[in-house]
Amino acid sequence: MEARLNLFANPLAGKVFKHLNTAGKVLLDSRLPHATQELVKIRASQINGCGFCTDMHTKDAAHAGESAQRLHLVATWREATVFTDAERAALELAEQATRIADAAGGVPDEVWENAAKHYDEDQLAALVGLIALINAYNRVNVIVQQPAGDYQPGMFG
Repeated sequence: MEARLNLFANPLAGKVFKHLNTAGKVLLDSRLPHATQELVKIRASQINGCGFCTDMHTKDAAHAGESAQRLHLVATWREATVFTDAERAALELAEQATRIADAAGGVPDEVWENAAKHYDEDQLAALVGLIALINAYNRVNVIVQQPAGDYQPGMFG
């Protein structure tokens, strides 16, 4: 399988991704726990059907020490007992925000309020930014049919 457009060789795409990657670095350096960040990126990528990002973020999470059990259960986090209440709140917010077009009223107040119980204002800002950013990456990769499976942790920096 070959991507419809080589995002890694296209100069304009390179400029766009330079800015997205800078935003990603700001989020990575935030106080939002790294494990939570990876779980959110994995869940949004699963929902969006983005194989490239699902591959990348499961491998990055495993490389950072995340357990295989938790990674296997991200898609079924509601039934899994291996996630904290804070992680569950972040995953619920990620799901609701990723599926925003499916809900006439957007993200329900109770979902936001639950996240706000576990995260301070800066962490919530990071969570919102992270969800928006991973959804942007997912959409780009799905549009161009970016192949998945060859990612190795650290290969982009």
